[in-house]
Amino acid sequence: MILHKLNRFQDVGLLILRIGIGIAFMVHGAPKLLGGPERWADLGGAMGNLGITFAPTFWGFMAGAAEFGGGLLLVLGFLFRPALFLLVFTMIVAATQHIVTGQGSPWHAIEAGISCS
Repeated sequence: MILHKLNRFQDVGLLILRIGIGIAFMVHGAPKLLGGPERWADLGGAMGNLGITFAPTFWGFMAGAAEFGGGLLLVLGFLFRPALFLLVFTMIVAATQHIVTGQGSPWHAIEAGISCS
């Protein structure tokens, strides 16, 4: 009974989630986009985990553009599916990088001597 009454807030909840996630991607992608060619080349090096070793500066720039631009498109609700495709691909590459470097493990902070609290 109560769940039936809450259905009227479903669209508002999805709007809040979409805007919140979009802003988070924009905040996360802005420093990457503004970092310059050195930062882009470092970010683009993660594509080497997928066997793509050419043009790391281009791939790094595209990662920052995908995060910031995709987040903006998410907030605006424009080109929603293409933006999500770019964001999912960027997050797959980022997750692969973290797994390869060992940062994907919850024990990474302990191994590095960083306090978890």
